[in-house]
Amino acid sequence: MTKVFIDGSAGTTGLRIFDRIKNFEDINLITLPEELRKNDSARAEAINSADVVFLCLPDDAARQAVSFVTNKNTAVIDTSTAHRTCEGWVYGFPELSGKREQIKNSKFIANPGCHASGFIALVSPLIEAGVLSPDEAISCFSLTGYSGGGKKMIAEYEEGKTPLLSAPRQYGLTQQHKHLKEMQIISNINCPPVFCPIVGDFYSGMEVTVPLHMKNIKATVSDIKNIYKEYYTGKLVHFEENNDENGFLSAAALSGRDDMEISLSGNEERVILVARYDNLGKGASGAAIQNMNILLGSDEGKGLIFS
Repeated sequence: MTKVFIDGSAGTTGLRIFDRIKNFEDINLITLPEELRKNDSARAEAINSADVVFLCLPDDAARQAVSFVTNKNTAVIDTSTAHRTCEGWVYGFPELSGKREQIKNSKFIANPGCHASGFIALVSPLIEAGVLSPDEAISCFSLTGYSGGGKKMIAEYEEGKTPLLSAPRQYGLTQQHKHLKEMQIISNINCPPVFCPIVGDFYSGMEVTVPLHMKNIKATVSDIKNIYKEYYTGKLVHFEENNDENGFLSAAALSGRDDMEISLSGNEERVILVARYDNLGKGASGAAIQNMNILLGSDEGKGLIFS
């Protein structure tokens, strides 16, 4: 029986992880009573009693939780931003070359950011294949449901909506979004993209788009499609053709699922690369559970919803 502790189980990601694995017959969930949920001694004891710990905390609290680890057999999956580009941590996107085996053999796994997951999934295979230059100036925009903003934003949209919340809202205006560092480093590009995240009046779903001029790409449209088809052969990331909805692409198309759909639209002059998934699924809790499954040698799709 695998013992699992979720530190930060009251947050959006923590709650979803709890709800997904609470009925796993081979999982014993370690829980703390409400009055001890923020007690450092109780948290440290729970962390070191567990085989797998999910950290669903703000960055500073996640760093503190890691400092509590003294049991060399405890594996940590951190869903915060704190360790995604840190030495000694494996970036938890198993579909990237070599990552699945690294995750399986690591005790410290950093779960990817929601926006970053789509960008990296689109850009990394093209960099690896040598058809997109690491020096290319890239832009990216990303549509997300409001659940990505956590409990406070969910309440704003569902309890006291103002006219401004009825229209999509762009944010990250200073180009200092916390996902930019991993977007650059994990994709192996030489400068961060110009990034335009947008939150809309829908609960969950994500659509990340990277536009490219084909004159700057050492490949044809057909070549790029083939790169994606050959790169993504697993259960949870897949390339799809002809996936539009009568000329539209909805950011909510994969809401409620844990997989990611990669697609390409455009022509031989300009293309848009698109990743669609659920910001709470492959963008958060679904990815965390996938990483746990790999760690434990289970089917990586266990407990997940995908096509």
